[in-house]
Amino acid sequence: MKSCFKFLLGLSFAGLSMGAGAQAPISPPAAQAPAAAASAPLPAPVVSASARRLYERSKGQLLQIRTLLKTQDSQASVGSGFLVSDDGHVVTNYHVISQFALEPDSYRLRYATTDGQGGALELLDFDARRDLALLRAVGDGLKGRGALQFRPQSQPLAKGERIYSMGNPHDVAFAVVEGNYNGLVERGFDPLIYYAGGINPGMSGGPVLDEDGLVVGVNVSTMLFAQQVSFLVPGEFAAGLVKRSVGAKPITSAAWTRLRDQLMRYQDELVTRFVSQPWESANHKRYRLPVPKQEFMRCWGRGTPADNKGLDFERSQCRMDHALFVSGNLQTGWLDMSHEAYDGEKLGALRFARQYSGSFRNERLGQSDKSRTAPFCKEQFVDRDGLPLRAVVCLRAYRKLEGLHDVSILVTTVDAATQGALGRFDARGVSFDNALKLAAHYLEGFAWTNGSKAK
Repeated sequence: MKSCFKFLLGLSFAGLSMGAGAQAPISPPAAQAPAAAASAPLPAPVVSASARRLYERSKGQLLQIRTLLKTQDSQASVGSGFLVSDDGHVVTNYHVISQFALEPDSYRLRYATTDGQGGALELLDFDARRDLALLRAVGDGLKGRGALQFRPQSQPLAKGERIYSMGNPHDVAFAVVEGNYNGLVERGFDPLIYYAGGINPGMSGGPVLDEDGLVVGVNVSTMLFAQQVSFLVPGEFAAGLVKRSVGAKPITSAAWTRLRDQLMRYQDELVTRFVSQPWESANHKRYRLPVPKQEFMRCWGRGTPADNKGLDFERSQCRMDHALFVSGNLQTGWLDMSHEAYDGEKLGALRFARQYSGSFRNERLGQSDKSRTAPFCKEQFVDRDGLPLRAVVCLRAYRKLEGLHDVSILVTTVDAATQGALGRFDARGVSFDNALKLAAHYLEGFAWTNGSKAK
């Protein structure tokens, strides 16, 4: 059984990095059509009057946010942002400025306006949980340009309303993209707006406006391999960050401690809510297997394929759709769990044992890397109301976020010669105490199905 990398592989933060995630070269134009066909005039593209009006009205408050190397003008990443005060305060995404926040001795921040002006930026505060940051221009370069205003929470949007995303996609040019508000993402731990419109790399941190030019959200990410499925941070969280931190002193040293404190608070809330929920039933005839309530996780399942070669199984996987961005090397703050139930009666005990133990050995538990230590694992046999289990718990500590860990829990039933179940639970970025709570909670989800113990 292989643990999936979850929805995160299908979700792209809309910042543009010049590192391993640099954009691919632009494809050359298609071959020119024959002259006869080209002579027919093409209709001019239809441009929304609202889009033109809103862009013209707000372009003075739109910015490109660039992270540059400290000692040269080579850019490491680019995103977008917008002015929220007449004194040069700027909102963008945390992931746009994360390199500067964590390595201020190696990077610096610059802005560029739609009319070609530029200048330095300083970081006042960030909210990693909401993927937001508050910046301020150094000097008077942005003073007097005006500010975008946030739509009041007392005026909620209706599903289907037209909204307008702005930013600088792929470092090409400032742009406005029309789309529709489709409410909040269902089964999310934190609120995210589902935006039916295209957000491209480089647009992260840009504003999304309603018909009146009020900010309703902040560009944050898009779903890869899907069309017009993008996500916004609700504007209320950006407004809250501005209110809290508009008078803050600039952050001038590496912000690992501040980031750690934010992640600690988040994981404590996440774990508390998760362990308070009872397990659902997997409806297996022999075992009670842990399946979470789908309040902020999504579950998928599949059964035995036609070429199973005698081994019948049922598989379920549940995972959170959203993670917290730490750096280009690390995302955290999510849960993922799965189980497979096997019936090898057609194989016989020897062949079943070989495949069953092979599935357990094939589990990947990570290795030492730049962000985390190698896993430390402990194995133990556990009795759950007469059901014998083999359990392995592994912890990987975060190198620069003291007190946070990744925990992986593997559990197999060891009660029968030709039947069994294998479960896995992964939590990213939890304290040691919460890792133990999750392990205990997960083990409590295993038991006999009523009446199956004696069989």
